[in-house]
Amino acid sequence: MRKVYRILLLMLSVGILNSCLIENETDLDLNDKGPNLASFEQSRTAFAAIADGAEYKFDVKMKVIGPTSMDIKNDITLTVAVDPSSTAIAGTHFRLDSPTLTLSAANNLLGLFPVTMLTEGIATPLAVAPVLVLKVTQASGDDNIVANGKTISINLNYSCPSFLAGTYDVTTISTTVAGVSSTLNWTETIVNTGIGEYRTGRVGHWTPADLGGTPGFTFNDVCGQISVSGQNLVDLYSNWVEGTAFGTVDPVTGNLYIEYSICTTAGCRTYKSTYVKQ
Repeated sequence: MRKVYRILLLMLSVGILNSCLIENETDLDLNDKGPNLASFEQSRTAFAAIADGAEYKFDVKMKVIGPTSMDIKNDITLTVAVDPSSTAIAGTHFRLDSPTLTLSAANNLLGLFPVTMLTEGIATPLAVAPVLVLKVTQASGDDNIVANGKTISINLNYSCPSFLAGTYDVTTISTTVAGVSSTLNWTETIVNTGIGEYRTGRVGHWTPADLGGTPGFTFNDVCGQISVSGQNLVDLYSNWVEGTAFGTVDPVTGNLYIEYSICTTAGCRTYKSTYVKQ
């Protein structure tokens, strides 16, 4: 009797398992029936430009995704429009030279939609950065493709002219986790790495030869306000470098003041540095 019971239980289990597998296969078979979607690769990004009257061109990545997107042999044409939620003003903050973009099948249906950021007449700093919101309103070229209505929000960040690259005499007050302070002095060169973005020549109380990696740390200047975003020590170690307060730029002398910390599991060591421009 027990043997019969075990056989029946085994047959019932196999039946249930087979039913689940068949159902899953049915669901998977239906997955390739949906449409392919034309959209932006990201949902948000930011453009940064110095408000010097020039025009700056940027590209937004676009693509086609979907269950049969790899089978599309035709080029796809997308139409892009400004969403009503956008706070950026056409002709003042941006310009779209063409509302359409063709994604080539030979290029895997990938493309770059150009946006021109305008700076003429912009007085910095702005209280709030304008936001350009774009959406795909139409997609054509294949029977199984649609515009999915996804938007991308683009912060248009206007920076004041910034000229902080140069050689500086540095005085740094270093304070250990235990509260012991010491004063260090050296000379270093700060280089420009982007719009309002710079890299120092040294970081913390070490020399570049002590650490290796990428010497210094990266900081940003936005209209005379300096910030040090979180970053790994010389892009090599897990020690975390981050600003502890906003730094400043002296508008007359060009001297800098920057505060930051370097943290480990044991705690954070702080640095308050004055950079006197040569």
